[in-house]
Amino acid sequence: MARCINRHLQLHFTLLLFFLTICLICSWLFVSGKQYLNATSEFLNSSIKILFWHWPYGIHYNLTGDVCLNDYGIPRCVLVDDRTLFEDADLVVFHHAELSKQKVHLPVDHPRPAFQRWVWLSLEALPNMANLKAYKNLFNLTMSYHPQADITVPYGKLIPKEKPIRDFVIPINKSHEACWVVSNYQKRHRRSAVFQELKKTLNVQVYGHFARKPLSKEALLPTISRCYFYLAFENVESPHYITEKLWRNAFQSGTVPVVLGPPRKDYEAVAPRKSFIHVDDFNSTKDLALYLRSLIKDPEKYHVYFTWRQNYTVKLYTDWRERLCNICPVYGRFPAQKIY
Repeated sequence: MARCINRHLQLHFTLLLFFLTICLICSWLFVSGKQYLNATSEFLNSSIKILFWHWPYGIHYNLTGDVCLNDYGIPRCVLVDDRTLFEDADLVVFHHAELSKQKVHLPVDHPRPAFQRWVWLSLEALPNMANLKAYKNLFNLTMSYHPQADITVPYGKLIPKEKPIRDFVIPINKSHEACWVVSNYQKRHRRSAVFQELKKTLNVQVYGHFARKPLSKEALLPTISRCYFYLAFENVESPHYITEKLWRNAFQSGTVPVVLGPPRKDYEAVAPRKSFIHVDDFNSTKDLALYLRSLIKDPEKYHVYFTWRQNYTVKLYTDWRERLCNICPVYGRFPAQKIY
């Protein structure tokens, strides 16, 4: 009889222990699941949401998926162009060109969240900006090529190689002394006067709408590569304004840029001293032309302007999505209170 009771109690104890174990497992799964959901929610909430109010020049880009992470390795950065998400956006970016031409308008009638920052964006030279006073006390941040902007977005940059390597081959099919691709030709620009003087001594091949010789994207770099020098002349001489004329047209084609734009020190801030030739280094345009011709006749001296390629590669910025994604890594540096 006693043995039967002991067995009965042992069975009850086993069942109770099993029941308690199941309860503990369920409780742990519930808490873990709740923590997982909280973590997921926290992740979504901590992502920086950037609303692009309008695409520059009417050219739209695809924002499907996690663009910043998948394409550029930048996490917790969400790009949207859906204006119905205005109230949830941490940043709203406005491109100046469309605003100045009144093709789009600022959402000044929308209730603006206290945490939200408005970003003024332009890659045009500051002297070409119009009607900036109309936006006083509206924007919190600036986004421009200028290094003093809150968000600096250059046209290009040089990326140091892990170790020096001679992996660049100078194009050997060079048949023209110099070339220039230009569409916006205006006599009032200094670059036009320099060009007119330069061609008196140097053979300059001109392409673009000005010369009625437009080049397709596919033909641009191969055409320039046949020239010893490329006239990377900006249409305005403004501090730090260095465009694709240097980064793409000259550097990526494999020629030596002759630059006219900001002072030499601005170019040296972004490129090695012996990677370009500055117009202002010479007393006259004729002296410049004679120096260029002397380099053509002396390959050893000409090749000096390519030695920097052992240490750097050229990075070109052309995709607006990449520019916007690059806001997120510097987001934490922005001042809490700032207005222009």
